[in-house]
Amino acid sequence: MKKLILGVLTMGMLLSACRESEQAVNSDLTGNQTVYSLQAGSTYNISGTVTFKEKKDGTALIDLALTGTEGTAEFPVHLHMGNIAAPDAAVAALLNPVQGKSGASETNLLQLADESKVTYAQLLQLNACVKVHLGATGPDRDIILAAGNIGQAASSDVSSGRLGISACKSE
Repeated sequence: MKKLILGVLTMGMLLSACRESEQAVNSDLTGNQTVYSLQAGSTYNISGTVTFKEKKDGTALIDLALTGTEGTAEFPVHLHMGNIAAPDAAVAALLNPVQGKSGASETNLLQLADESKVTYAQLLQLNACVKVHLGATGPDRDIILAAGNIGQAASSDVSSGRLGISACKSE
């Protein structure tokens, strides 16, 4: 009986600590956020959203939420300069991969690939796009599972479905 009570108390303390940790993360946010759609980029039925959330220090927390993913695979995510139709678009930043099981990714973006600092407000002004790749290397790198324009590219969206999504620049 003592073990049961101790177990229940331990679980309660762990749950309380998790809630406090979650509240601490959320208290870092200003409440400003911008959501962009990610459309299927290939024959895989994967789509979703990317949400840019402003942090109190001016940086951005980037959340991806995809539907249609599964398993233990991780899918690389890139922020590219130019819109989704731009061929060989340069990678502006590597974001944390989407986890297949949850379809989620979260990245605290402080700087771009050229090591220049970037703020939430600056991200919203970029002429850029987000692309989720099937793989990090080889032919899977050129398969875009989901993509969407952000910032200035979103306001002048000229994409025409998945056929309007170009493969990425191979390094």
